[in-house]
This record gives sequence, C-alpha cells and structure tokens, in this order.
Amino acid sequence: MKIVILGAGVTGSAVAGALASEENDIVVIDFSPLLLDALKERFDIATVTGNAAHPSVLEQAGVKNADIVIAVTDSDETNMLACVIINALYSRPKTIARVRAIDYLKNPKLFGPEGIPVDHVISPEQVVMEAIRNLIDFPGVLHISDFADGLVRLFSVRVTEDGVLIGKQINSLKEHFTSGKIRIVSIFRNGKPQPINGESIIETNDEVFFVAPRTEVHRVLKELNKLEAPIKRIIIAGGGHVGKRLALALEDDHQVKVIEKDPIRAQKIANDLNKTVVLLGDCADESLLLDEAIDSTDLFCSITDNDGVNIISAALASSLGVRKTICLLNHTSYTKLLPGTGIDVAILPNQETLGGILKHVRRGDVAQVTSLCGGTAEAIEAVAHRGNGTNSVVGLPVNKVNFPAGIVLGALIRNHQVVSIHHDTVFEENDHVIMFAMDKKLVTNIEKTFQPL
Repeated sequence: MKIVILGAGVTGSAVAGALASEENDIVVIDFSPLLLDALKERFDIATVTGNAAHPSVLEQAGVKNADIVIAVTDSDETNMLACVIINALYSRPKTIARVRAIDYLKNPKLFGPEGIPVDHVISPEQVVMEAIRNLIDFPGVLHISDFADGLVRLFSVRVTEDGVLIGKQINSLKEHFTSGKIRIVSIFRNGKPQPINGESIIETNDEVFFVAPRTEVHRVLKELNKLEAPIKRIIIAGGGHVGKRLALALEDDHQVKVIEKDPIRAQKIANDLNKTVVLLGDCADESLLLDEAIDSTDLFCSITDNDGVNIISAALASSLGVRKTICLLNHTSYTKLLPGTGIDVAILPNQETLGGILKHVRRGDVAQVTSLCGGTAEAIEAVAHRGNGTNSVVGLPVNKVNFPAGIVLGALIRNHQVVSIHHDTVFEENDHVIMFAMDKKLVTNIEKTFQPL
C-alpha cells in the first residue's frame, strides 16, 4: 500500500514507524530536513521537503498514485487545505486529517457531505481525553478501551503480590468467569508477551489483558479486588487542549482543579470552564500542591506538553500522598523511567491515536483497532464475510480456525449481542470478532482472513 504522511512531528513519526514495518511504501512530507533525515535513518521510507499543502510538493510525493494520505502536521489549517487540494486534483487517495481545535470539531457540517472533503477526521486530544476519562471511571485498570460500539471492553490490570491472580493458572480462573464471555487474551511480562493457554501461570507484576462485556467489567474487577473507590477530587496539571477537554468532561460530576503556568492560557480556560478552579502556577511546585491539599486528592493527572515536567510533577504528587497519578508521555522510551516513581499509569498519546488511524489503513473489514504495549501489539475488531476464498471463517467452528500462535480470540458479537465462545461456536456472516495480536506482524493474517467481497 502506498501511503503519504504529511508531517514528521511526534505523531507523524509514530505513524511512519508503525506502517513502515508492515511493507508499505511510505513517503513523508515536512518542512524540516532534520526531522526527515532522522526518520530516514530509522525507517525504510522516502521523504520530501516542503509545504505539505503545496500542489507541487504533493505531486513530488506521488500523491496521485497513493492509496491513503494521512495529514498530521502541527497545523489544522494545513491538514485541511491539503485534503481540499487532493480532492480537487486527484480522485484516488483516501484522506485522514488530524484536527485539534474544538472550534472546528464542534461544527459537524464542516466535515459533512457539503463541507471540507476529508474522509476521516481524527482528534488526538479527544482520543487521549476519552482514554483518561475511562481510567477515571475504572481506577483499578492500566488500560481500557471499547469495541463493538461499547458492547465489549478490553482492559488490563497489574498483578500484585497479594492479588487474586498471583500464581494462578488460566484454567483455574474459570470458577470466577463462568459465562464464556470473559476471556484472558494476553499476559505481558517485563513488556514481553507470554504464550496463552490453559496452563499459563500468572506472576507478580504481569500485565493481564481481559476482554469482557461492558456490563461485566465491574464484576470482574471486583472479583480481582481491583474495584477501587470512585475518584472525585482531581487536579489536572496542564491547561492545554487535553487538559481543557478533560476539565470540561469532568467538572459537572467531579471536583476539578487545573494548574496552568501561562497566565494568558489560564485566563482563557477559566473563562471557558464553569465549575473548575483554575490555578496559575507551577505544577511541580511543592508548596502549591500542599496548599491545594494534594494528600486528600484522589487523582493527579499530569498532561502538560513537556514529558519531563509530567514525570517530575506526578512523582512529586505521589510522594506527597495523592491517591493515584496519571502521567502523559509523548516519548514511549520514557516509560522506562517510571518504576520507583510512584506513578500509576502512563498515557501514550501516539499509541492512543495510532489505533484510530490504523482502523482506516488495515486491509479487510476492520471496525476498530487499539494499539497496545508501546505499539508492539494490537487488538482488532474485524467483520466476518463469505466469499473471500479459503481464508474465510464463516461456517467454521472456533476449533477449526487455524489462527497462528499469538492471535487470541477475545469476543464474538452477533446481531449486537455478545455471544459466548466455545470450541464448537460457528462463525456466521457479519459476526464481529475481537482478537488480540500479541505481535503486530500477525495482523496480516487477520487482514487476509477478514477480507470483504
């Protein structure tokens, strides 16, 4: 597949890295030769230096022969203009554009049939905000995401020394999860996936991934002693796009404070927020955190645009007695710095955004993708169809489908109902099948199996 990526920033680089490893023909456009040279050193891609919205630059990148154009420059206007130009000059490429400003996104007609011709609009800030909101609703988990229009959830928990899961074989957990709709789909140990079978033993510090119907998640967490008390008092460090969105989403049901160091930005978000207290100051200022009763706060959420500030402030808040901390990190490698800091959960914006892009890039009928474990694994919701050759699962029972090792069946949704999975469950046309691929290299197998007519 030929893919043109507009923008070599943090998001563009992450997308290029994810797609270049899958034998795609990638071209990246950016103003900065330094960013492009750094990408070429890491990946087998082509680059073009210039303005991503200029027709001549798009032509040089071979847009007329591209299958997909992914516009993720730092400028909303550049991304949208590039899509307008591509639509006017070429007919083939599918377009995906990152749009960050709420003013654009709150006008649905802007991207409707008569509006700006963008096939798919993604908002990383909205995606990240929703990911954090899910973690607030389920404070005992490390990750949680929705599939099948919210009917099913994928979530992970950390195994502690005194936890219910420690030392257990997967088979022995059936007494806790008897419905056939709750499944363990992966165990990551020291960041690496472990083989999954009935004899797999769970160890301390493992990250265990479950798939369960939305209505069962609370019960599963209760069984695992991971159903923590609700979060009510929240301090958000950083009043940027994500911080403002999060405060808007939470302020009606939670006690929210935002710490912002820029006085102009602080005044602006204070005007836009109704019930949130906006504090002008440094989120890594110990005296400020103590004055705001950090030791009686349920959650400190550090989501500034600086990874170092996020790590330091979240670690400080933890040391001062906050109940839980969430830290936003744009650089995945920084997660290695977190052990011993007291930081509970790291949010990786690029990983969260990547799933929203990949579901439009994946071959086959794919409804949803979640990128996991630093981008090394994926959870995919695919739709079963007949007529795509010997690869089709339609008409086959589960025990006759030869998925390679590393692909684990998580859930089956039929006619908007979650169906119990057993060895003799037969796949039907239009079934939505949720699978966990422990290595993204296995995704090609899923794509071939779920090709539409």
